[in-house]
Amino acid sequence: MTKFIFVTGGVLSSVGKGIVTSSIGKMLQVRGFKVTAIKIDPYVNVDAGTMNPYMHGEVYVTDDGGETDLDLGWYERFLDLSIPKENNITTGQIYQSVIEKERKGDFLGRCVQIVPHVTNEIKYRIRKVAEKSSADVVLTEVGGTVGDIEGLPFLEAIRQMRLEEGYDNTLYVHVALVPILDVTGEMKTKPLQHSVNELRRIGIQPDIIVARCREMIDKEALRKIALFGTIPEKAVFCSYNVSTIYQVPLILDEQGMGNFICQRLKLQASQPKWDEWKSFVKALQNPKYEIKIALIGKYAGLVDSYVSMNEAFRHAGAECQTKVSIDYFEAEIFEENEAELETLKEYDGIFIPYGFGSRGAEGKIMAIKYARENNIPFLGICFGFQLAVVEYARNVCGLKDANSTEINPETPHPVVDLMPEQKTVTYKGATMRLGLHEIFVKPNTIAYRLYKSEKIYERHRHRFEVNPNYIQILEKHGIIFSGKSPDGRRMEILELPSNFFFFASQFHGEFKSRPRKPDPEYYGFVKACLDRKLGKDTPEF
Repeated sequence: MTKFIFVTGGVLSSVGKGIVTSSIGKMLQVRGFKVTAIKIDPYVNVDAGTMNPYMHGEVYVTDDGGETDLDLGWYERFLDLSIPKENNITTGQIYQSVIEKERKGDFLGRCVQIVPHVTNEIKYRIRKVAEKSSADVVLTEVGGTVGDIEGLPFLEAIRQMRLEEGYDNTLYVHVALVPILDVTGEMKTKPLQHSVNELRRIGIQPDIIVARCREMIDKEALRKIALFGTIPEKAVFCSYNVSTIYQVPLILDEQGMGNFICQRLKLQASQPKWDEWKSFVKALQNPKYEIKIALIGKYAGLVDSYVSMNEAFRHAGAECQTKVSIDYFEAEIFEENEAELETLKEYDGIFIPYGFGSRGAEGKIMAIKYARENNIPFLGICFGFQLAVVEYARNVCGLKDANSTEINPETPHPVVDLMPEQKTVTYKGATMRLGLHEIFVKPNTIAYRLYKSEKIYERHRHRFEVNPNYIQILEKHGIIFSGKSPDGRRMEILELPSNFFFFASQFHGEFKSRPRKPDPEYYGFVKACLDRKLGKDTPEF
């Protein structure tokens, strides 16, 4: 019988529910259980695809083309799974489905209500994931904060699942902040107590409470949390600040959380096998080298905008025994003052991530030109790939004012243009070229050395492509398109063999990067930055 674990959050949002959910999954996984994870997002958007990264963090793309919440990325990285888009459930999806059923007459003339029709749809989707995944344990993280009006139908649905699935098959985990007062240094549990009371008012009594705190909670705070949370002290755990997020499952397991969950759900567990995970954490904590990367973007004000990229660099760094330090630059500073480009000389590599629209595009092009001309290792992803084509067309191929039609629809040389099938698209949501696509890799190239295969599959999220009319002139002047779609139309990877390392991809390799399985393009970039710093003639990978 499938077991269901529900994770809720209190006091404030972004308290760390996603990492706790991922960590619980890891603790069960190393004990031999098959797990999967669901993220419930109470916003009315159907998916995350139309949201600005400043509002919501990055849009995480799944194999099957889902534009989802970034927490699915944490689940995939921690659990080394490919999670489908149906594991991200939103209010928009639920109401869209219920209204469609009502319009078709599926409710036989009944008055359609939050209970039972909306809650039934929520429960149906959770159970559908359980059935399709054949998981022993399904983890469901309820986004937002207990007390938010938009989250109430989801909390009611998981309350009902305790009645329907049984006590032994359901577990409620509540994660809440325990602040420490700067003036007195005192741990305050009252906000957590209030959030537990709010959860109880809804009808849910937590089985486990995870205190999110700057440091390990003391015995007095633990005693208070247990007493006012009406749970035994052995059911209270603390997720405190650590040097790397990948330590969290280890510190929770050391406190006994993994064993407690198995006992509570009557799971017959094998001895946990943490060796590989601990080896990865040790590699992160004990680097031999350090490199500095300049990230030139337009969402630099919010680190969550680039969370998968940051983690891909950590994974690559661990394999190279290297700490990857990233400094964020708003691309517009180069447009305002070209002299600022000289600050990039201090860096071992220059990285241009994804992005949309014209803001900051010229600053990114300037940074790409600087990297190419000064032979600084360069990596471009998606929009970074497209802008590398624009820069080369302008400054090497002599195509004056070449551009992407996304930036300048009137450009005389549209070297990057809207894909033909996108020109009739009117709806913005879920209409890009999304998800996993096959790519043919050219032998005897840097790409082949990195991927070690002539056929790879990578995740995409874009509407624009390299204009086929300009490929011949670009290649004639030295660009090698070392990765292409199977029909040869879409350029997927470019490289410049004349440079130490100049590499860009239309796809998002960061979405498939995992601990101990770094994405090849990120690994290649980090290794090239390190090798150049160490004075090597060519990158060794």
